[in-house]
Parts: sequence; C-alpha cells; structure tokens
Amino acid sequence: MGDWFEQNGALLGLALLDGIASAALIFMVAVGLNLVFGVLRVLNVAHGSLFAIGAYAAASIGLFFTSAGLPAWASLPALLLAAMIVGLVLGPLIERLLLRRIYSEEPVLQLLVTFALFMILEDAQKLVWGVQPVSFSAPVSLMGTVDVPFGLDVIPYNTYQVILLPAVAAVTLLGLALFLRRTLTGRVILAVTTDREAATAMGIDARKVYLLTFTFGAMLAALGGALSTPTASLVPGIGASTIVLSFAVVATAGLGQIEGAALTALMIGIGRSIAVTFQPELEVVVPYLIMVAVLLVRPQGLFGVVETRRV
Repeated sequence: MGDWFEQNGALLGLALLDGIASAALIFMVAVGLNLVFGVLRVLNVAHGSLFAIGAYAAASIGLFFTSAGLPAWASLPALLLAAMIVGLVLGPLIERLLLRRIYSEEPVLQLLVTFALFMILEDAQKLVWGVQPVSFSAPVSLMGTVDVPFGLDVIPYNTYQVILLPAVAAVTLLGLALFLRRTLTGRVILAVTTDREAATAMGIDARKVYLLTFTFGAMLAALGGALSTPTASLVPGIGASTIVLSFAVVATAGLGQIEGAALTALMIGIGRSIAVTFQPELEVVVPYLIMVAVLLVRPQGLFGVVETRRV
C-alpha cells in the first residue's frame, strides 16, 4: 500500500482536487433543485437546462466583454451577471406560465411537463448558440495557478478551480442556511414548506413564496452553469448530464435536504473523479453505485426523514 501511494500520490491528489471542484459545481445545481422541491414539491427536470443556458449566457457575455476591450478582471463579474439574467428572466416566466398550473396535479404529470420543458429548452439552446463547442477560459487564465501540497508532492492547480469554486459553494451553503433560519423571508419560506394551508391561513401569500423560491433556484442552477464555463467547452447535452448527476445527489442526500446536498455532492464528485483517474470505465456508474448503496440502507436518503403523507 505504501508503494502504491508513493507511485500514485500525485495522481490521487489531482483526482481529489478535481473531485472537489466538480462537487462544487454539482452542489450549486443540486441545492437549487432540492430547494425548489422542498418548497414547491415539484421535481423540476428542466433545472438542467437552466444550468446549460447559464453556461452559454456566461460565455456570450464574457466574450462580448473581451471583444469590447474591457479589462480581464471583468470576466469574473460576467459570470455572476449571466446567472442573474437567466434566473431573473426564465425563473418567473417558467413559474408563472407553467408550474403554477400544475401544482395540484399528480407528481407523474409534473415530471412529464418539466421534462417536456427540458426538451424545448435544449432545442432552444441549439437554435441560439448552435451545435459547435463554445469556450471562454479568461477567468482561469486570469487567476493563474497555485501550488497545493499533497504528501511529499506539490501539485500545481488552477486557482479558479481549487479556491474560487469551493469558496462560492461554501458561501452559497452558509448564506442559504442563514437566510432560511435567520431572516423573516426565510422563515416564511420554511412555514410554507412545512404546512402550506396553515401558512396561508396566517396570511402568507404562498404564490409569492413559490415565485421567489423558484427564481432563486433558477439563479443557483444558472450560476453553476456560469461557473463551469471557464473550465470546459460547452456542447449540446451538458444540461442532461448535469441534471442526472444532480438527481443522484438529491436522492442520496434526501429530498428537500439543503446541507446534506453538500456532503453527497462531495462524495459523488470525488468518487467520480477518482474513477476517471484510475478506472475510467467506471466513471459513468460510480455516482449511481454510491446512490444505490445509500438507498439500500436508508431509502429516504442519508439526511432524509420519513414523512407522513396527507391523503
């Protein structure tokens, strides 16, 4: 075992760093998906399309800023600007025109409707941005690299991935937890989540809460896509692969669990990255092996609780 670590220590370190960066992006999407389900009780398949549109929008805005001669540091605000635009435009539009009509319908119908929306948005992406790869790597180049010690090795790694992505995910988790538990608006959201009828009887406008929650969830998905833009080429289908991984995180953590999504995203991100490094043929199945292993022991997820259902 000691010889193996000596020979593969650097590779393992790279795999862990890749896994943490990947987990940060998956978490941004999964936590938005979990938040929306926890409040609206709608499992939104189209969440993956919001991720992809956020990524493409970030690339377009970033490339526009670059062509306009703006300084290199402007590429970072471009990512946040893209997420805000996508969330604030598509979030209210989808919630008001589509989801509001199906809240009282059966979960299967809700799933089919959001899947149909996912397919429509996937085709819309191809119409707007085409099918050729799109890339925008200015933020990675801007931030350079940092040496990360791992055992006896020192691994040079992109500062953007090793510092910025985990930092944004950590701030998102902490900010969301404080918002839900320490602010009036957050407590109103939790009240609607716990018992919509009682909250409505107390004078809370559940429709406004739903609109606010879905818009914020859309912004989180778009932010995850925007943050992924500098580290990968954008091609059709990135929304589908992301939503599948997000579903694995949500199912493993437990539906509606915010903090649990962070730990399970880390488990799945690192597990997938280690598989890519040492056993590439297992890359596709590792996230789902983790999910199945957890669900066999705890069907409600690692942090989920068994709920009584009103009939």
